[in-house]
Amino acid sequence: MKMRYLAIITILMLFSGCSQAEERNTEVTIRGDKFFINGEITLKGRTLDGVSIEGLLPNSRMVQAVFDDLNPETRDRFRYPDTGVWDPDRNTREFCEAVPLWRSYGLLAVTVNLQGGSPTGYGNEGWYNSAFYEDGRLREDYFKRMERVLDVTDENGMVVILGLFYFGQDQNLKDEAAVINAVNLTIDWLHEKKYRHVLIEINNECDVKGYVHEILMPARVHELIDLAKSKEKDGYRFYVSTSYGGNFIPLPNVVKSSDFILIHGNGVNRPERITEMVELTRQIEGYRTMPILFNEDDHYDFDKPDNNMLAAFRAYASWGLFDFRRLKGRRGAVDDEPFEEGFQSVPVDWGVNSDRKKGFFELVEEISGIEVKK
Repeated sequence: MKMRYLAIITILMLFSGCSQAEERNTEVTIRGDKFFINGEITLKGRTLDGVSIEGLLPNSRMVQAVFDDLNPETRDRFRYPDTGVWDPDRNTREFCEAVPLWRSYGLLAVTVNLQGGSPTGYGNEGWYNSAFYEDGRLREDYFKRMERVLDVTDENGMVVILGLFYFGQDQNLKDEAAVINAVNLTIDWLHEKKYRHVLIEINNECDVKGYVHEILMPARVHELIDLAKSKEKDGYRFYVSTSYGGNFIPLPNVVKSSDFILIHGNGVNRPERITEMVELTRQIEGYRTMPILFNEDDHYDFDKPDNNMLAAFRAYASWGLFDFRRLKGRRGAVDDEPFEEGFQSVPVDWGVNSDRKKGFFELVEEISGIEVKK
C-alpha cells in the first residue's frame, strides 16, 4: 500500500492508543460559499482551467464505516471472502487504517452514515443497520465505532459529512418522536466529544419514497435541520443540511434552512447537466452565497477531459465519489465485480486497489496539487 510519512505516523498513533485525543485537531468553517479547515481555505491557490477552486471540498461516500447487520437472517450475506464471517470491528478498523492514505492524495472529506447506505449499492433487502434503538436512543457499539472514525479523521485534518438517517432503515425508529430523539442525542454526543470537523446531513436523499416518517420527507425535513442548528453549546453549533436524490434540484424550504446545499449526480449522464444543476440551485428561492456540494455521484470517466467531477469543480461546486461493487444482472453488470471494487458494497475493501478507485484518487491528487509518493 502506498503511504506517505504522515500516513505511517498516524497509523502508529492509532494503534498506540493515541486516537482518543483530549484536544481536537480539526475544525471546519464556512465563509460565504467556501470551506476552511483550521482557518485556512481549502485547495489554497488551486485553479482548474484557469478558474479558482479554492474553498471546495473533494469528498467520497464512505457510508459503511460503522456498518453492521442486526438481522441474523441476512447477516451472512456480508461475510469477508478470506474468513467467511462478517466482522463490524474489522470493517471500522480497516476504514481507520485507510484514512491517512486517502488524505495523502488530497481527499478532504468523507460521508459516513449512522444508518449506512445500501450494502449492495442500490436496493433494500431486509438488512437491519441502524445506530439507533427504536426509541431513538444511541446504540453504544455503533457510537464507539463512530468515535474511532471521527477521531482518526480529526487527526488527519479531514472533514466528515455525518448522515443520520437512511431510507430503508428509518422504519426501525418507531415514530416521529424517536426520530427527533435521535437527532437531539446525536448532536448532544457530538458536542460532548467536542468534534468540530463534522457537517450534518440529516438524511440521505429525503425525496426518496422509501422513508416512512413524514418529518424526514421533503415538506418537513427542514424542521430537523432547524432543530440540529438550534443545539448550540459553548458558542458553537454544527453546520446542517440534507440531500436529495440524483438529478433533483433542492426545494426552497430546505435551501432556506440549510448552511450548505447537498445535491447528487446519480442519473446524470452528461457533465453539462451537472453544470446546469449548480446554476439552477443558485436560482432557488432562499439561496444566498453558500457552498454547493455533491456528495454522491456514480459516474466516473476520470481519464477523460470532461466528466461529472470536473464539471462540478468548474461550476464551483464540490464533488464526491459514490462507488459500489456491480453484481451480475444489476445495472448492466455481466458478472460480479471483485472484492476490491466499491466503497459502499459490504464487505468493503477500503484500500485504493481497483482501477476506478485509482482513477478517482489520482484525479483528486492532480486537482489538489499533492504529489503522492509511489
